[in-house]
Amino acid sequence: MQSPFCELAIKNALAHGNALLKFISPNDVGLTGGHQYGFYLPKTIHPTFTRNPPTKGVVTKQDIRILWQDDYQTDSVITWYGDKTRSEYRLTRFGRGFPYLSHDMVGDLLVLIRVGESDFLAYILDLDEDIEEIQSTLGVEVTESLVMFPTREFEEIDTEDDCIDRYFRTFAKTLKDFPQGDVFSAQTREVLHSCLKNFDQLSFDVSLLKSMDAEYQLFRIVERQLCQNDIMRIFKNVDDFLNTALSILNRRKSRAGRSLENHVEQVLRDAQIPHQMRPRSIDGKPDIVIPNEEAYNDPQYPLDRLFIIGVKTTCKDRWRQVLNEGKRVPTKHILTIQPGISSNQLKEMHEAKVRLVVPQKLHREYPPKHNIELLTVNQFVNEIKSHLN
Repeated sequence: MQSPFCELAIKNALAHGNALLKFISPNDVGLTGGHQYGFYLPKTIHPTFTRNPPTKGVVTKQDIRILWQDDYQTDSVITWYGDKTRSEYRLTRFGRGFPYLSHDMVGDLLVLIRVGESDFLAYILDLDEDIEEIQSTLGVEVTESLVMFPTREFEEIDTEDDCIDRYFRTFAKTLKDFPQGDVFSAQTREVLHSCLKNFDQLSFDVSLLKSMDAEYQLFRIVERQLCQNDIMRIFKNVDDFLNTALSILNRRKSRAGRSLENHVEQVLRDAQIPHQMRPRSIDGKPDIVIPNEEAYNDPQYPLDRLFIIGVKTTCKDRWRQVLNEGKRVPTKHILTIQPGISSNQLKEMHEAKVRLVVPQKLHREYPPKHNIELLTVNQFVNEIKSHLN
């Protein structure tokens, strides 16, 4: 069940329709020694969040008021830095004792909602359940560091994106009901192979994120088509409405996790690594065992050739679940697309012998001086192959 702050964030985002969802990065909290302490904001916030356009060669400021959770209020400023080599917006000026930019908040989700010309609401969500709930309810997916709500449906797209969109819409027209998650994932890869000339040559880190992004695009196209009649009909009563909404939300939440599992499995197949998904005879029922459950249950099979892998879209608090999975293997791996985790959480994982595997593009969202190795997907694949060969 979501927290009260998550409920408020969802309610206000839906009511006002102008929201930014952003994972807090090391740069935001001053861990990278960058130009400015404060939240980085994308150029796409203009004109929704600020009247000042991202003009090269100038610095502009807009004063705003933010009411944070717990009724904490700040007189802040959105600054556009277009001078010298800089080209970014920043949300700054929070006053002494501001509680929402500590180093431990790296990886938390900032939800910023404009409710007036210069008035905003802000929430910080740190629970995996809350982060999943708000994305599912709003119909967005923060696969990298940030996303705007509502999303722009039709922007100018290049030839590859146009190709992907055309294939996806053609596929969606053939459907009378939602296919299984495996079908979504397989169709996504098929289209990417058709539309991206170099898809086979991409690193596993890049292809994994592209596959996740593309499958979400496909899901949204199918969802709009198949749910249109259901949401436009006259509901019998409140319970009928709530059951329909709950069905849509549950489908969104279950899709993301299985999508990541499917595309991770494809990485292992492409790398020709023997593996078994969701083995049932292993204690704790892990997501993946390498090479298989027979080897795990064989006391003579060498430990350095066994791997237990948890696959989690977010793992700020759920990472501890893997500690009870496949206890014969002392060191566990988690593959995640979580954009950023605090240094303290990374230290806890390291001390618990949990190694984190994160697509290379997302490494920049992690604290820079945590002295704990983050594996890229390519490094993870090569390491496993070296142990198995």
